[in-house]
Amino acid sequence: MKTDIEMMRHSCAHLVAAAVAELYPKAKFGVGPTVENGFYYDIDFGTSINEEDLQKIEDKAKEMQKQKVEFSRQEVSLDKAIGLFEKNDQVYKVELLKDLKTKGTTKVNDEELAEIGENIDKVSLYKTGEFIDLCRGPHVKDSSEIGVFKLTKLAGAYWRGKSENPQLTRVYGVCFAKQKELDDYLTLLEEAEKRDHRKLGKELDLYHIDDMVGLGLPLWHPKGAIMWRVIEDFWYKYHLLGGYELVRTPHIGNKALWETSGHWGFYNDSMYPPLEVGQTLKESQTNQEVKEPETYLLKPMNCPFHVQIFKNRPYSYRELPLRWAECGTVYRHEKKGQLSGLTRVRGFTQDDAHIICAKEQVEDELKRVIDFILFIYKSFGFNIDDVQVFLSLRDPKDKEKYVGSDEGWELTESVLRKVAIDKKLNFKEEEGEAAFYGPKLDFKIKDCLGRLWQCSTLQFDFNLPERFDLNFVNNKGEQERPYMLHRALFGSFERFIGLLIEHYAGAFPVWFAPTQIMLVPVSEKHVEGARKIREELFELGLRVDSDEADETLGNKVRKAAKQKIPYIIVVGDKELAGEDWMIRIRGVEKQEKMSKEKFIEKILKEVKERV
Repeated sequence: MKTDIEMMRHSCAHLVAAAVAELYPKAKFGVGPTVENGFYYDIDFGTSINEEDLQKIEDKAKEMQKQKVEFSRQEVSLDKAIGLFEKNDQVYKVELLKDLKTKGTTKVNDEELAEIGENIDKVSLYKTGEFIDLCRGPHVKDSSEIGVFKLTKLAGAYWRGKSENPQLTRVYGVCFAKQKELDDYLTLLEEAEKRDHRKLGKELDLYHIDDMVGLGLPLWHPKGAIMWRVIEDFWYKYHLLGGYELVRTPHIGNKALWETSGHWGFYNDSMYPPLEVGQTLKESQTNQEVKEPETYLLKPMNCPFHVQIFKNRPYSYRELPLRWAECGTVYRHEKKGQLSGLTRVRGFTQDDAHIICAKEQVEDELKRVIDFILFIYKSFGFNIDDVQVFLSLRDPKDKEKYVGSDEGWELTESVLRKVAIDKKLNFKEEEGEAAFYGPKLDFKIKDCLGRLWQCSTLQFDFNLPERFDLNFVNNKGEQERPYMLHRALFGSFERFIGLLIEHYAGAFPVWFAPTQIMLVPVSEKHVEGARKIREELFELGLRVDSDEADETLGNKVRKAAKQKIPYIIVVGDKELAGEDWMIRIRGVEKQEKMSKEKFIEKILKEVKERV
């Protein structure tokens, strides 16, 4: 049952569609579900529309809202509904209804199911003004109960999410009960736009994505690459301290590997096409050319490689658990329309690890990983009390999507549930969100604007050990099947850095800022002295740059401030003579006077303590 605010937002989507129907009589309507804070509606306008048109639609919808337009429900047979929408030339609604009639279900997504419902004999229609829509409801009584709303943006969306289908225009809107809630949200949107990692990534010269290189394949510039390296060094340090060992694996693998793992059968829609790299040889007896086939795949995951490392030799129970970690770059052919900056790419580096352990070690290892995840979040300045966790389970109604036995799924799901309870995680269960090979815990963290970001994943896999016939010798001298835990703490470096850019608006904490100190020589005669200071600070492990450009002092200081560098130090006669430094601290209006020794002590402490 929808909550009051969800009902209001869904009704608002219908009101906007009714406004579109008046302004664009030939428009054809797809689906219009609620989403967080509002709704969207996918519409085939039959013509291109822009932001000015969006404002016209909003004005028309608000005009209709004042007229207290009623929402009236009617239940009709499936055939009658098909006839009605055929008469009105609403081809997308007809397609949904015909699927329902012929297949007994649409077998599609939740949004379409929300439009139709699950009763295949009858469907419900809602009339809003002159606009008739297919929807199971419920809705408000009339438009005066909708509250306040605003249409926010336009986007393209393939019908039913398939690139071979027509591209519709997705109209997004937000809706709230009170004006203050809407105003607060719009202010949040403005702040989010300022923090957009795609915008700041360009302004701070961190990375870019080049069409010539390929969609979804980021190129890291020097500043972005050094920040990546600092974060990666932190990752390696605490993995080695935490009892992990490092492994490295190739970017491609034999197709047979992915067939055995199940990825090719269950995941090939997201994989790049096979690479046929066989060579032509001469057959010795007949002297004829013979093709020797070889087929490889770009890896979408690292796990099968780690499995093969385990299979390289026998292991005893005394050697378990094995914790193998790798920062491995993987490749997934995400749809073009789903790509978004660093948060959805086609080539990305997972901070991956696999833990191979005995059954009695599973709970302790899961708990160790959870502690590690929370340590990571805290180290990067996130509030661990805000972490939300989702226990992703198999869909019991669609078991064909998954590999493994019912017993294996029941065991692994129950263990993850128990661990989440024992660790007092703020979690909720989500059916149908498990990986095809096992259940998982997904961790989401809040940024400073209160937005949730998907980061860490902890998966429990009983499938790969079975498919690859993994065994170890137990304390009775018998062969025993191990369990395998998959985990990524950042999720991917790309996505995590995108999150950090937006969380800090590019003003990174000193410990992982690409440039920690900018030296600004007053004139050409101070350049050599600034270089010596740079070398001294560099030897202490600090990341220092010196702006030696032939520009005014003011211009150089403004450039450094725009780059959000934590400390800017002007180097002139007094500084080179050993007097106190005048230091510009990011975010502080007045300069601070400090001796060189005191400044060095201050910044080294901030780096060590990850302030």
